[in-house]
Amino acid sequence: MKVPQLDLKRQYASLETEIREALDRVGRSASFILGEEVEKFEQEFASYVEAKHCVAVNSGTSALHLALLAAGVGPGDEVITTANTFIATAEAIRYTGATPVFADIDPATANLDPRRVEQAVTTRTRAIVPVHLYGRPADLAPLLELARTVRTPDGKGLAVIEDACQAHGARAQGRRVGALGLAGAFSFYPTKNLSASGEGGALVTNDDEVAVLARSLRTHGESRRYFHDRLGYNYRMEAFQGAVLGVKLKRLPGWTARRQAIALSYRQGLAESPLSLPRDRPGDECVYHQFAVYVNDRDGVRAALESRGVSTAIFYPRPIHLQAPYRTSRHPAGSLPETERACERVLCLPLFPELTDLEVAYVSETLAAVVKPD
Repeated sequence: MKVPQLDLKRQYASLETEIREALDRVGRSASFILGEEVEKFEQEFASYVEAKHCVAVNSGTSALHLALLAAGVGPGDEVITTANTFIATAEAIRYTGATPVFADIDPATANLDPRRVEQAVTTRTRAIVPVHLYGRPADLAPLLELARTVRTPDGKGLAVIEDACQAHGARAQGRRVGALGLAGAFSFYPTKNLSASGEGGALVTNDDEVAVLARSLRTHGESRRYFHDRLGYNYRMEAFQGAVLGVKLKRLPGWTARRQAIALSYRQGLAESPLSLPRDRPGDECVYHQFAVYVNDRDGVRAALESRGVSTAIFYPRPIHLQAPYRTSRHPAGSLPETERACERVLCLPLFPELTDLEVAYVSETLAAVVKPD
């Protein structure tokens, strides 16, 4: 049996007629940037994630950048985040002129360890960016409390900006992630749980001022047409992407339920294996953008699976603090031991809603057969 790690063609085949109709609507309207389709999606996505505002942009990276700018982050500031994530999290911080400061992870969840975050706070810290990695909510409650109690030189608390780019619909203690802090960023990259047919992203927030500023910044700093109050960016979402996302958002709850069922099947099928499986905190709801396992001799196990027809992926093989643009004396090799160990051992199994039960069972059986006891 051949089992892909991801197969986007299966999803498109089930939606082709609706997507074509949505794209035709945009073509007939000749409104290709922002416009009615994007506005409708913004309203629907804000409602879905239980936020007051949604500002659609051209990527999750842009959403993070705007959220940080709206929080007042700039040159000379520090922003605490994780090195166990896609590099865009750190890039968005650097775009503001601020410095990313990396805290280690909790090995049980692969997300930021709040105790390590507290130890990383300095007088220059302005924000915390927790990442809901693989769709698993970060431990937000202690981070939000820390942000409230720390006083910055200007008298304000720290801003919490959620990187929810992999966590569409996830819940932390019963509440949707994304707008639990000052703002949150989502990505609609084609591989995400909710995906555009290309690039796309969104900033969500319950703060009126943040929403107004983000809308201005995404369109060249405009307050109204051809009146520019600040330095801005061309971060607008294309109408085609808004139309596609509107079609797919209706399917997201069902897709999420299927992802969760596949994850449960993996847990049951691998319960007796020597693999390490990440834990979901009681009261949280993971949406399983990825199903990550941790194994010694990762490369050997991966090769054995590939030879038996099971494709896998590695998210992420090298932590950000060991990537060339981010190497500093503050974060040498060995300084984030749990992060580095996770990146050496992580392996992501096939996971997308269109996987069949037979394929899921084959993956579990094959992985259990090739993994050797430690």
